[in-house]
Amino acid sequence: MEESFALVTVTEGIPNPWSFTFLPRGDVLITQRSGKLWRVEAASGRRSEVGGLPEIDAGGQGGLLDIVLHPGYSSNGWIYMSHVVSSSGGSSTAVSRARLDGNRLTDLERVFTADNAGSTTRHFGSRLVFDDEGYLYVSLGDRGESGRAQDLSDHAGTLLRLRDDGSIPGDNPYGAAFSYGHRNVQGMVFDPVSREVWAHEHGARGGDEVNIIKRGANYGWPRISYGRNYDGSRIGIGTAAPGMEQPLVYWDPSIAPSGMAVYTGDAFPSWKGDIFVGALAGQHLRRLVREGTRIVSQEVLLEKRVGRIRDVRQGPEGALCILTDERNGSLYRLEPPES
Repeated sequence: MEESFALVTVTEGIPNPWSFTFLPRGDVLITQRSGKLWRVEAASGRRSEVGGLPEIDAGGQGGLLDIVLHPGYSSNGWIYMSHVVSSSGGSSTAVSRARLDGNRLTDLERVFTADNAGSTTRHFGSRLVFDDEGYLYVSLGDRGESGRAQDLSDHAGTLLRLRDDGSIPGDNPYGAAFSYGHRNVQGMVFDPVSREVWAHEHGARGGDEVNIIKRGANYGWPRISYGRNYDGSRIGIGTAAPGMEQPLVYWDPSIAPSGMAVYTGDAFPSWKGDIFVGALAGQHLRRLVREGTRIVSQEVLLEKRVGRIRDVRQGPEGALCILTDERNGSLYRLEPPES
């Protein structure tokens, strides 16, 4: 069953926004990659800049990236942000947390800095997800230096699992790293039904993947891939190898996925339990229909209608919200049409 929906503009005119999250009363916080944070009031739609941000090294694909609320936000007020910082080796991905007082961040502290410093300005990741036990997962790209994703002495190309204060759980398999062999994860979500972390990542020329993240697993990059190098040559040793995970689904040609949400609302009954992915190169919203952990069909929504979709989140009252990565970036809400 196809759902019909109305597309409503929440706010527009933000250059290259990257992520967003909803505050308890419906206000929205939107990150801008160049290093700004915006608060959009739910009632009026008025947008205000938030001050007190952490250090941000903006350039290329780096800057101010993901933003999420702590699961216990109502009692502790913590907001988490991933962002790129300068380091002696160039730049790396960090995670900071702060509390919001009006339109200013307070109690700012950096809880983690990855040792994936490099001189490139690409493949930083970086999504943040809490699971139902309060652990924080952080995705880190390979920094455009693919071999680093198979080096467990290096955070590049790994997916981290941390406590909420940034400390490392003793039952992690590889220090801070929970899994490895990732190219550039820009979509990650905790599925409340299966209680698993799902993630997707960019391939090169084709080979975008969707995976369920398993403790200690190797997702193969760059040893195996369903994509090819941009010059057309083969990547690694092929599409499969012993001890390396196979994706649930892959896209060739690439759709350049970014953002990810599990729909749990009631506004669109036939979407319940499905996964939604934004597409940058594909310029659409991709619905993944699933049965358990199997993707059984896909649906393309909003193709070429709003531009490059950078992030996808479920909003208040079961709406599905998308953020576009454009010079005139916009936040939209998909809601049931008026009867």
